[in-house]
Amino acid sequence: MVGIIMGSLSDRKVMQEAADMLTTLGVAWEMDIVSAHRTPEKMVEYAKTARDRGLRVIIAGAGGAAHLPGMVASLTTLPVIGVPVKSSNSIDGWDSVLSILQMPAGVPVATMALDGARNAGILAAQIIGSADERVSQKLTQFKEELKEKVAEMSRQLTIAPAARP
Repeated sequence: MVGIIMGSLSDRKVMQEAADMLTTLGVAWEMDIVSAHRTPEKMVEYAKTARDRGLRVIIAGAGGAAHLPGMVASLTTLPVIGVPVKSSNSIDGWDSVLSILQMPAGVPVATMALDGARNAGILAAQIIGSADERVSQKLTQFKEELKEKVAEMSRQLTIAPAARP
């Protein structure tokens, strides 16, 4: 249901967080290496056949020049979520962030924070959950668990002795 693609195997550690989040939320996914620069034909084929293969959202992670999310978005009408990846050839990740963020009018890419694949997985699930009640319920449960974690942290803070000058 969600395609997770990245430009290089070195991006996998970051992009696995999207896959793990989707698994937690009960959303099917596939993962592949699709380089905009080194395998452009594969990228075109992947993007153009995505809907027919049952995909509903594409998460594309890329470092450096980070053209993959935008190029994929130019080839499909599916929502594309871009994950800028801080890679060995990036300028502290800013080149990747700006390459994905500054898309021209008409070719939107939802841009996550640097290495923000976990949030990409959540956003993809929310897109799918807008029409799938089962996924929507899992998201509601996930959000409740987040609230409970914050409430527990608040309790721990209250119990801890206050530092006073």
